[in-house]
Parts: sequence; C-alpha cells; structure tokens
Amino acid sequence: MRVVFGLVLILGIALAGFAVYLANGYVNSYRVALAKAKGSEGIATVDVYVATKRMNYGDRLETEAVRVVKFPRASVPEGTFLQQGGAVPYHKPWDELDEATQAKLRENPEPGVHPRRDGMKITETDDLFPDGGEARYVLRTIERGEAILATKVTRPGQDAGITSRLDPGMRAFAIKVDVASGVSGFLRPGDRVDVYWTGRVSSYGDEGGRSSSDVTKLIETGVKLIAIDQSAYGDSSATTIARTVTVSAKPQQVAALAQAQSTGRLSLALVGSGDTSEVGPVEVDQMSLLGLEAPEVEKVVEAKQEEVCTIRTRKGGEMVEIPIPCTN
Repeated sequence: MRVVFGLVLILGIALAGFAVYLANGYVNSYRVALAKAKGSEGIATVDVYVATKRMNYGDRLETEAVRVVKFPRASVPEGTFLQQGGAVPYHKPWDELDEATQAKLRENPEPGVHPRRDGMKITETDDLFPDGGEARYVLRTIERGEAILATKVTRPGQDAGITSRLDPGMRAFAIKVDVASGVSGFLRPGDRVDVYWTGRVSSYGDEGGRSSSDVTKLIETGVKLIAIDQSAYGDSSATTIARTVTVSAKPQQVAALAQAQSTGRLSLALVGSGDTSEVGPVEVDQMSLLGLEAPEVEKVVEAKQEEVCTIRTRKGGEMVEIPIPCTN
C-alpha cells in the first residue's frame, strides 16, 4: 500500500512539473512574439549622426568626430542630420533674416524652403559629409553624444568666421561700449538690442537765436549681435565686460549708427528672447525728463506810431511845417 502511494505521489509531482514547464514555455514564446510586434510596429528608428567628443566654435567637423546611432523616428529633433537623406526639416526664425530676404522668399521661394508665418521651413539640406568633400565647421558647442544639428554647423565649404553669421544684404558694424552701455557684460552673440543715442542738439528760435539741449533718442530697435569683442562664440556662461560689440545691420543702418557714434554716445538695451513687441518713437530731453515746461518767450509788440502829415511853407527866409489832415 505504501509503495502504491509513493508511486502515485511521484507521478503527480512529475505531471505538475511537466505542466509548469509547458506553461513557462508558452509564456516565454508569448513575450518574444509581443516584443517583436512592438519592435516592428511601435518603435520605428532612423540612423542619425551624433558627436563622439565635445566640439567648440570654429572646430572642423571630421568623420572621426561622429558616429551613427539608431534614434526613435518620432523623437528626432528638427535639423538632425540623418545617415541617408540630409537633415530632418527644421525652422529658421524670421528675425534672423533681413527684410529683402524675407520678401524674396515670399515671392520666389527657393527649392526646399517654404515660408511660414513664424519663420521658414527648410526641407532640403545637404548630407553631413557631401560627395564634393567640402568641409563643415562648428558654429555652436556640440556636446559628446549630442545629435548633429544643421543650425550648429556651417554649410559645406563655408567658413565659421563672422561672415557666416551675416545674412544676404547685411553688414557687420562695431559699436564701442563700456560696463554701463554694454549691459554689464550680459550680452551674448545672438542677442538682440535696442540702440539709444545721447547727444546735444542745436535749435533756432523764431528770432534767430540759437539754443542747444541734451537729448536721448531710440535710433534702432532689435539689432542682432553677432560678436562680442573678438569672439562670436556665444555658449559661455561667464560675464565679461566688452569693449566693442559687432552687430548685423543694413547699409542704411550702418550709416546711421556711424553718424550717431561720431556725434554722441550710444547705449544698448537688451531685448528679451521672446519679445516681439513693436517700439514706437522714443525721445527724451532734460525738460521732459524733469517734467518741466519750456518758458514762453514774450514777444515785444511795437506800438504803431500815429501818422502825421505836414506841409512846408516858406515865410520870408524861414521854412515852416504846418500839420494837415492825412488823406491816405
């Protein structure tokens, strides 16, 4: 009896173990099938270029400095260079373009460039390493493991100097600043500033008299900075007191800034990164600053003299004037 009971117990344990084995195999096969289904349907990837080391402004982009990794297609940043097919379409803000370029793009869009309300959409970009072998240079710091973006490198064959930051029709102009007029060293390349002029203005009164007064006037708004002193590298977090700042301006603006700098003192006011408000005419003199009114000039009115009419008559050897009523 005991032998039969032992055999039944052993057989039961064996059947239970076999059932657990079959169930575990079924669960594992289900997990594998589910993972394959998720990989083929929900997580599509693309091959993108990322940096293998930190690269700073002006560095030449070499093939050894990048590698290809798989990145989820739905999470690829705009402007990322793909191993095949240039870069993912990205947007460039309108404030980085001069008015002539904006008008040109609206009337005759370039291939792969589509004007938008908030900028322009770029859909066609050369491969990171084009067949022609033209070199690219770094415009902004790229950290190790960061995807290579079109906005952080130059176009093929383009130098990373100050000229690469000038849009068509724009010119570089240097403005002398100090700790006060240069916003205490908080300016960075890429910032926008308003330019104020302070100087003495001469005026002439109604009587031909000459007077002069000190005036501060806003002469340019939203001017883009492209370099601080001799550096166009804007990723540093340290504050430095600049002696000069270089701005991107149209030729007419350059002439106005040159005239203003030679006849008075220029001061800069930093504009917020998201500020798109329009600023009207701004002019302040000493009287308006203190809330005073200019004294009225009293006009001296000469009294009209009464007209006297006379006739001359000779009486003997003497000439006599006799008053008579005026007829005119």
